[in-house]
Amino acid sequence: MLNLNRRESEEEKINLDHHPANYDLDEKSDLKYVDWVTFKSHSSKKVRISLPKSSRAENSSREPQDADYPSLNYQVEGLILARFPRWEYWKLCLVNKRCSMLLKSGEIFEIRKEIGFKEPSVFMLASGETNWWAFDREFKYRRKLPDLPSDECFPFSDKESLCVGTHLLVSGREIDGLVIWRFELATNSWHKGPSMVNPRCLFASATCGTTAFVAGGVGIMPNSEVYDTAERYNPDSRLWEPLPRMKRNRKLCSGCYMDNRFYVIGGRNKNGELTCGEFFDEAKNKWELIPDMLKDDPVQDYHSPPLLAVVNNELYSLEASSNQLKVYLKKTNTWKQLGPVPVRADSNRGWGIAFKSLGNELLVIGAALTSVSYSGNSMAIYTCCPDPEAMELQWKPLDSGRNRLSSFILNCSVMVA
Repeated sequence: MLNLNRRESEEEKINLDHHPANYDLDEKSDLKYVDWVTFKSHSSKKVRISLPKSSRAENSSREPQDADYPSLNYQVEGLILARFPRWEYWKLCLVNKRCSMLLKSGEIFEIRKEIGFKEPSVFMLASGETNWWAFDREFKYRRKLPDLPSDECFPFSDKESLCVGTHLLVSGREIDGLVIWRFELATNSWHKGPSMVNPRCLFASATCGTTAFVAGGVGIMPNSEVYDTAERYNPDSRLWEPLPRMKRNRKLCSGCYMDNRFYVIGGRNKNGELTCGEFFDEAKNKWELIPDMLKDDPVQDYHSPPLLAVVNNELYSLEASSNQLKVYLKKTNTWKQLGPVPVRADSNRGWGIAFKSLGNELLVIGAALTSVSYSGNSMAIYTCCPDPEAMELQWKPLDSGRNRLSSFILNCSVMVA
């Protein structure tokens, strides 16, 4: 039953502060006149609908009318709302308490997981910014995340980031040591912890569904030993658990998840550069070494960790010295060149570049190849659907110059939820 009336004694209050815009409904607002809508399901709930002032006179002369509509139970309501674009979820806080709690409790994301409905979004921290930004897949919409409530040391420390489930994890250094800050999408808020079993920096990471992996890295103390330890994170329990030790100690390495395995590739230790890779076999609960996985990569001083991404279970690499995209040939343990990428990875030896998988596409963000671009000194954003057999890849520019963030990317992670 849908009832229109103006009885504020039966209203269900809606807190507009949940909306990032913080609407101001003052006396001058065009949204002054309100009606009430009652949705009948398990219990009667009323939602205020604001109408323009121009409709006030017309509506004031009308008598409320009732119309019969089939009621929706909470389960069906949840299944419908779970299919809404995730970028529009803030509006649920303006509907009623039930919809607001569906979001804040994280229940709506559990429903999405059960029905296999997922969307990728990009979280990044650019040079010169104090806040993280979130973007939709097409980079048409963006929003600034709340301030990260760390101490004054954390913003200036080296940081690593990864997304798992609906959590963004950011690892860095505070005055008291290495910490992890966790952004929770459901509550739109930051929380400290949980710390790793072995806190580390300069480590490799990868995500598979709702499980995150980290490996290698180094401790906070000067001349700290390079790690061969690895850990796994569960966002539901918010706990880290140790994994068996790797075959090699390594820092400044990169991670990926492919063939149902967590791979750790490249890096360096006290003996110098590492060209080998290794993967963790969960079924056997042990690591397997892959010799010479990066043997043909040119070695540069002070270069970034390898730029790696997995799309459709194929491993791609962006060679920083040449700006060339390559695909890994698993059967021969070799790499095949696929052509140049449209950003400058060579200008800073791979640092400041975001190279990620975005669903079935590759995403690359950085400074444009040309010295003069549509966005000046701001970032250039491109995607492509890679094909290991293609002669030439077609890169699609995104953002169209609307984004004015720096082209030097400090951290970037993709969340699929």
